[in-house]
Amino acid sequence: MGFDLAAGLRYAGLRYKAAAEVWRMSMTQESTLESALESASETAPHAALAAPRHDWTRAQVGALFALPFSELMFRAALVHRENFDPAEVQISTLLSIKTGGCPEDCAYCPQSVSYDTGVKAEKLMSLDAVLAEARAAKAAGAQRFCMGAAWRSPKDRDLDSVCAMVEGVKALGMETCVTLGMLTGAQARRLKSVGLDYYNHNLDTSPEYYGEIITTRTYQDRLDTLGAVRDAGIHVCCGGIVGMGEGLTDRVGMIAALASLPVHPESVPINMLVRVEGTPLATGAKKAAALDPLDFVRTIAVARICMPASVVRLSAGREDMSEECQALCFLAGANSIFYGPKLLTTPNPERDRDMRLLDKLGMRPME
Repeated sequence: MGFDLAAGLRYAGLRYKAAAEVWRMSMTQESTLESALESASETAPHAALAAPRHDWTRAQVGALFALPFSELMFRAALVHRENFDPAEVQISTLLSIKTGGCPEDCAYCPQSVSYDTGVKAEKLMSLDAVLAEARAAKAAGAQRFCMGAAWRSPKDRDLDSVCAMVEGVKALGMETCVTLGMLTGAQARRLKSVGLDYYNHNLDTSPEYYGEIITTRTYQDRLDTLGAVRDAGIHVCCGGIVGMGEGLTDRVGMIAALASLPVHPESVPINMLVRVEGTPLATGAKKAAALDPLDFVRTIAVARICMPASVVRLSAGREDMSEECQALCFLAGANSIFYGPKLLTTPNPERDRDMRLLDKLGMRPME
């Protein structure tokens, strides 16, 4: 089914009028509020605005980015409410189970052997050490435990160890996610057999800008891994990074690529670049200028509209975001964060700071 922009605008307008009527009536007669809310919910079928579609064109995605900020936020908030409780946030924890020594040349990554960032190559963590971290994460309120290894692709002997970690974390009653680089179909099926819930493999940016960031694997390599994961029956976690020097057309292209996948990723992490000294995007000719926070919020809002049923996660970069910026991201439809002081090798807000912010906003962890 194609996108009927006129119908969408009519629906948004009707919803706005209904919400305004709720406010007007509540100011004069509290007893009428419930009936006004019921009327607002009946203005149009919920699926009219929020039904997932997979034929987004770049022109349509670009038109969303071009909307006045208040209109974009309004539409994104409507879509979010159609699919999720806007007061709930999924809490995840990310652990680097194998740090450094990666042969890839991703220009943002401090774990690449190509750059001198002070990150040393380490061996794969032991099963007991990983499970101790998972228990601590669960005790702190995390529902999902994510494990990342700095590999181009895992060797089968390493995959055996990771599978044992997945089984151990599952036994704790937590959702599991891993990011290990490129996978074959057989490796994806092996992970599925031990109960892996999610596999993370980001597209990073648009197909056109991709070569400016990575030369050691292709965009198609990433798509092939996503296909292997999906074919194995594992949920997909796939998003990208903004603030890497890309233009608006590249942010449009990234969201269009994600929203045009045969099945939308169940989880969509949107990262703000963390500039790490020693990486090309932090120093030298490729040094990336800081992205305007409102442009980041716009990216969250457009992702929410284009992938209405996906969990949209605020990922890397929150350490440098103001509370106001994060609040706007939640309003725009973000409903997941990584919890804990570190994301792989980069800083993340302390748990107490996150809980204070959620408390200020009247938000709560998703159950």
